Amino acid sequence: MDGIVRAQRPVRLPVVLSRAEVAALLGRLRGPVWLMASLMYGGGLRLLECAELRVKDVGFDRGELAIRDGKGGKDRLTMLPAALKSPLVDHLARVKAQHEANLAAGRGAVALPGALRLKYPNAPREWAWQWVFPATRFYLDEQTTERRRHHLHESVLQRAVKDAARAAGITRPATCHSLRHSFATHLLEVGYDIRTIQELLGHRDVSTTMIYTHVLNQGGRGVRSPLDSLGADPAGR
Repeated sequence: MDGIVRAQRPVRLPVVLSRAEVAALLGRLRGPVWLMASLMYGGGLRLLECAELRVKDVGFDRGELAIRDGKGGKDRLTMLPAALKSPLVDHLARVKAQHEANLAAGRGAVALPGALRLKYPNAPREWAWQWVFPATRFYLDEQTTERRRHHLHESVLQRAVKDAARAAGITRPATCHSLRHSFATHLLEVGYDIRTIQELLGHRDVSTTMIYTHVLNQGGRGVRSPLDSLGADPAGR
């Protein structure tokens, strides 16, 4: 076994959108999917992390989002963009009115992680534990026979982002994760250090975050093409 060499995964550069492309993409989204996509770009959230946000995880006073049980089972904090505070407050007001109406109708419970339901039996109906982005329909929980709302399904946002990218004329394969890649790259561009970005992204190893430094090298490792230094028109016009 000593002579066996471990296979190496090929290095794939992430798809990073320019600021203009991000603005064009977000400008073609409306409603909750716009808010979700904006949070993914503004806070570096993964798709499921955004979908599974609960009301208690939003810190308006401190301008932060608490990501619970992220990739690798880790918790972390990231920023809540100031530009999204007012839209998010309005959105949560509508969600709370819906939740109160559900409670009045004998519904309004939400699934809790792990054994928290046994420890806090009243928590499923409390406002703090509700999804920030609830689904539009109820589902029937087979164990409790309760009619609940799940969080908005990830495929809804994936489809909306794909359609928005196409409408914006973005030819690269832009996805929801491209917004997270763009978040990290744009922070590096303005001078934030790699360790800070590593913490915001929730990477275990800084080498994972280092992939974004390769994207910063515009024009192939930052080298200026000799063609661009020619004084005359290279086409001879």
